[in-house]
Parts: sequence; C-alpha cells; structure tokens
Amino acid sequence: MDGFPCILTIAGSDSGGGAGIQADLKTIAMLRGYGASVITALTAQNTRAVTGIHAPSAKFVAQQLRTVLDDIPVAAAKTGMLFSEPIMKGIAPILGKREFPLVVDPVCMSTSGAKLLKDEAIGAMQRLMFPLADLLTPNIPEAELFTKIRIHDREDVFKAARLLLAMGPKAVLIKGGHSDSFAATDWYVAADGEPLPFMQQRVNTDCTHGTGCTLSAAIATGLGQGLEMGAAIKRAQEYLNLCLRAGHRIGEGGGPPNHLAPWVKETAKPEVLRELDRFGRRLESMSGLLPLLPRVRTSVVVALPYADRLEEVAGFSGGVVGTCRHDLVVVGTPEFGASVYAASTLLAVLRLRPDLRCAMTLGLKPGLKTALDRAGIEAVWIDRDRKPEYIEDRDGRLEEWGAFEGLKNHPEPEKVRAVGDPGGVGREPLVRILAEDLAQLESTLERILEFLGE
Repeated sequence: MDGFPCILTIAGSDSGGGAGIQADLKTIAMLRGYGASVITALTAQNTRAVTGIHAPSAKFVAQQLRTVLDDIPVAAAKTGMLFSEPIMKGIAPILGKREFPLVVDPVCMSTSGAKLLKDEAIGAMQRLMFPLADLLTPNIPEAELFTKIRIHDREDVFKAARLLLAMGPKAVLIKGGHSDSFAATDWYVAADGEPLPFMQQRVNTDCTHGTGCTLSAAIATGLGQGLEMGAAIKRAQEYLNLCLRAGHRIGEGGGPPNHLAPWVKETAKPEVLRELDRFGRRLESMSGLLPLLPRVRTSVVVALPYADRLEEVAGFSGGVVGTCRHDLVVVGTPEFGASVYAASTLLAVLRLRPDLRCAMTLGLKPGLKTALDRAGIEAVWIDRDRKPEYIEDRDGRLEEWGAFEGLKNHPEPEKVRAVGDPGGVGREPLVRILAEDLAQLESTLERILEFLGE
C-alpha cells in the first residue's frame, strides 16, 4: 500500500477501547500507517477496572504472527501486553528472524492497577524480549521492577537505563510521565551514547489510559516510515501530547487520550476561516472601535482546537487598519500563520487556558485601562524588566514568554481575559483581549466601547 507502511502491533485487546490493540491501531492509522495485529490476550475492562483476562494459547498467538508475516511486508512492529512466558517463547524465535525495527513496551500493569504480566513471566520478558528490542520503552515503575532500584532523580534514571541496556536492547526510552515535574521528560539512552532528554509540557488531565501504548505505537509507526530514532520519538511525543490535551471522559474512570485529535484539528480549519471572515465584516461596521487601533494595524487571531504552533492560528493577511477617511478596514483574507505577535501571545495563553481561543490587539489608549476595570476584564501584564537575556524581542518570542509568565504567576488565572504589554523602545503599548470564541470577543469589545463612551 503506497505511502502507508504496515505497522504490526503484538498486544492485548482492551474492550474499553482506550489502550492495547485498539489504541495502537488508532494511533497507527492517524499517523498514516496500515495497522496489523497479533492479539496476545483478551481483557474485559472499562475506564475503571480490568475485570478479567483470557489469553489464547501460545501456539495460536505464534500462528497469528507467522500468518501476518508470511503475507504482509511489515515495516516495523511493537509489542505491548505479552502476559505469559509461553506466549513470549512462542513469538520470540519468529521475531528474532525479522528484518524490521521492533519497539518493546514492557507492559506490566494497567492504568487502573491490574496486572497484565504474570509474575513468573518477568524473567522471561528480560530474557526473551529485551534482546530483540531496537527500543525498550518502560515507564518509571516498570524500570524499577526490572532493575530492582528506586528511581528518585535523573541520576537514578541514568543508572536504570544502563542496567536495562545490559539486558540486551539496543536503546532504552525511560518515560517520565510518573515523575513529579512541570515538564514530562523521557530519557533516551543508546548503548553507545549519552542520555538525551525528550521533553514535553505536562498535561493536567486524568485521561491517561493507554498513553504508553499510544507512544510506543507512534514510535514504531515513525520507524516504519523511515524516520530515524530521535525524529520518531519526537513526533510520537508531540502526537501523544496533542491527544492528551484533547482527551475526554468516556466513562466514570480515567479516560483515554483522544487519538483522533489531529483529525479534529484538521477538519476545523475551514470553519475557523469562515468565522473569522464573518467577524471581519462585523468589525468594519462596529462604531467607535477605530480610535482603539494601534498606530500601525491590529490583529485578530483564532486558534484551531488544541493549537500549539503559529501555523495553527488564523488571522487576516493584512490586518485591520484605519484609513485616511477614518474608516476601519479589514485588509486581506483570513489565513493560517498570518499573525506572529498576537498568535504568539495566544499560544502562550492556550498552554494554561485552552478555553481561550481568540484574541484581538488594541492600542493602550487613554481610558482603556479604566474601561477594562469597569468591564470586569482581568489583565496580566508583560514584565519586560524581568525578561531573561536568552529571550529575544523579535518574532513574538517576548510576547510568548511574557504572556505565559504573567498567566502562570497570576493568583486566579481562570479570571484573566487580557494580556497587556506596556511597550518599550520601538514598541507601542498594547492590550490583547482574549475570548473563548469570536461571539464572546465581539461582546467584550462592545462592553469596552460602552464604558469608554461613558
């Protein structure tokens, strides 16, 4: 199948759909792979618990694997829940003859705490599967289980990685999701290299069921598509981070990541552009707004759901300007990536307030601060004096840093509806109004104009 390499997952089935084979196949499909599967166990589970496990015979599991490999050209594979020593003894000799990369996710426990690997199979995992792995992906509890050491800090991670490498895999990725830190750091250690950190901002969510399955399947897909290991890990992390930010509850327990998040983002693009175009027409007829425009032009930006880069924030290609006839005119068309400074501010806000997807820039004109106060619009202010030297005042980097720091340090960030910039040399003082959608942004502008008029 041109453009869609076959990625094989060897794992257990999750009847709740959030982890295991189901999570793997969703991930592979969303990342443009063709998913094939070998099912090692059937689980009866939902978002709250695993209530039963039924494993097919080791002979039948091996038959599944041989049958797939006899007919389908597999580009990469991953293993997840392997459950028992007989199953590993059945598949290890077959995988030992493979000519494609293999990611081994040494699954031991479910998110809800159920054992997915028999106690007597721990040694078999180390002996039979670890030496086959191009990449081993344990989380911290799994790394502790196999190395018999407690992991408290970075040095412990490095020690555990070296011990795991001694068991045979070519490389190890110790996942940092269980650590207590602002960023989630996965440490990659190859047999002949120094530890490398792969970092993502931690997502505050309980929709974490199936994260390990998702990450390993995403890495395997990248390897099967020809990415080198570092690039495959980075893309997999970004995909998982997006899915976590888009996670949603489907039952009474912790939900899964939203594996369809990239599709949700992509299909939202046409409507975002249409809404922004309609909003531009309404702006042109809004009475009293022209005096609030900055000296050059203003920006109106709208982010896609779960946006995390400038190309996912739409704005007007020419901005919004005032003419010599004292008319307010929208210049150009709605386009993604059309704004830098306003979009950088909005992206920083989205990291802490994903509900605020719109922003508009106003000049800090006389009376505007008072109008914001009277309208009940809480603002945070960029503190340029605290800017670290490594933050450059260009390409929206200062705006991103300042907005994030201001919101992060605010005692009640959930109340913030504006980000102010006092300006500096060559920088006009500005205020960027924030809103959940364009209708709310329009209503907020009308309230500001009302209080300014008074």
